[in-house]
Amino acid sequence: MLPPGAVRAGELGEAEIRSLDGELEALCASVDDVFARPGSRENLRARVRGLLSEVPRKNLWQLAEFAGHPNPDRLQGFLAKAAWDADELRDRVRAYAVAALAADDAVLIADETGDIKKGAKTAGVQRQYTGTAGRIENAQVSVHLSYGFRRGRTLIDRELYLGRVWAGTTAGHERRCVEQGIPPERATAVATKPELARRMLERALSAGVPFTYFLADEAYGQSRALRAWLEDWRVRYVLAIPKNEVVPLPDGCTRQARELYAIVPEETFERRSCAGGAKGPREYD
Repeated sequence: MLPPGAVRAGELGEAEIRSLDGELEALCASVDDVFARPGSRENLRARVRGLLSEVPRKNLWQLAEFAGHPNPDRLQGFLAKAAWDADELRDRVRAYAVAALAADDAVLIADETGDIKKGAKTAGVQRQYTGTAGRIENAQVSVHLSYGFRRGRTLIDRELYLGRVWAGTTAGHERRCVEQGIPPERATAVATKPELARRMLERALSAGVPFTYFLADEAYGQSRALRAWLEDWRVRYVLAIPKNEVVPLPDGCTRQARELYAIVPEETFERRSCAGGAKGPREYD
């Protein structure tokens, strides 16, 4: 592991490659017991190595070619049919990531991402807004929890968002969810994205993940239920809110966020870039 602040440059030597390859094998071996079949363990290694490679597009055809397979059937079968305990694997990955990145000033970040899909069979797919495209598309959307600080960041948890097309009490809803393996407790009612973030935070707190603040954008900041839960659990947070959000003040009064913003001296703020987005540069005060 590199020391804090160090950045690897140039090509790796043979000894470094062997060392990193050994670390990767040790990581995969540490979760072998999660997978029932030896073939699944081999496919896990092939997929992980492919995702870490310089393959330009990480689709199954290219990952299969990188692994030396004649077609993507083995990797497709692994993802679609192989049996493993997904929650146990999630917990192992979280523990590994936190051990590597744990720091006094680490943060947890909730955000969602979308994968544009064709058809209507993929679990959770429906016409909905996705920041990936910056518009409403036929897509699958997941909420993720990231852990990180100045040295790096990584995902440690995930929850699939199921909108009204999927979550309901009709026979059609039940049939679709059974076909895709969606558990009954997720199939009957829509869990909002802030609610999914709260569930992941509960797991992180239960696992003793060390962090200073919870961060999220206004999709989560405008949820008063989430803010109340964070305060009940004494979780410090920095959440974006809409400008018309009504904020309670210590004196018992309330004011809109834009009114409070207007009375803060302009020189108090620094403008920071959050890189480019689907609709252009993302700069914030």
